[in-house]
Amino acid sequence: MEKRLAISVAAVMLSLTAVAQQETQAANQATGKVNMTVNVAPMPMPALPMGTAVKMKLETILSTVANKPGDRFAGRVTQDVAMNGKVVIPVGSSIQGHVVRVNAERRYKGLPSLELHPDQVVTPNGDKYTLNAVVVDTDKASGTKVDDEGHIKGAGIDGRDKMEMAAGAGAGAGFGALVSHSGKGALVGAVIGGTSAVVYWLTKHKSATLPPGTEIVMELSRPMTLNSASD
Repeated sequence: MEKRLAISVAAVMLSLTAVAQQETQAANQATGKVNMTVNVAPMPMPALPMGTAVKMKLETILSTVANKPGDRFAGRVTQDVAMNGKVVIPVGSSIQGHVVRVNAERRYKGLPSLELHPDQVVTPNGDKYTLNAVVVDTDKASGTKVDDEGHIKGAGIDGRDKMEMAAGAGAGAGFGALVSHSGKGALVGAVIGGTSAVVYWLTKHKSATLPPGTEIVMELSRPMTLNSASD
């Protein structure tokens, strides 16, 4: 008797469970709910497009005389960089980078030049982003200019240099004429004076120098993904 009762109770429980499942499925169908897990792909991180301009003011001195490849430099952003109406790189953000190449040419052999590589920007709230950019312009007050490859060029021989060289040749001519009392002595003196002036300028370097406070404009050489950079 007890065994039959237990079997009957179990049968009733199974029936109730089946009915409950059917009711739940019917309710889900009525409300449009689907009992399944949906995998949602993560949204791609936004990125500042290539060519975006970033303006900064240099905080460290850079010079073809004092610097070498690998030296670090730092600057501060002077103008907000925005995307879709939202500021991404605010004024005051720190930009850090390193010197890639230094070329301290002699006055008669090309121009002194620097090549810089900005590599990280840190916002005032501490966010860090990887930065790949090329310099496109510098403050004209620094006496430098930037070529199409991002090289910061200093000045070469100028009018003042030529005047000083001519003065050296003239002084040599005057000294030669004074000593020999002849045109031949003046000619020899001019040659000697001119040669010494040329030798002087050939052995002296003109530097490309960017003092602190120099304004530098750079452009992103590749899109800047807005995920934090690793230290």
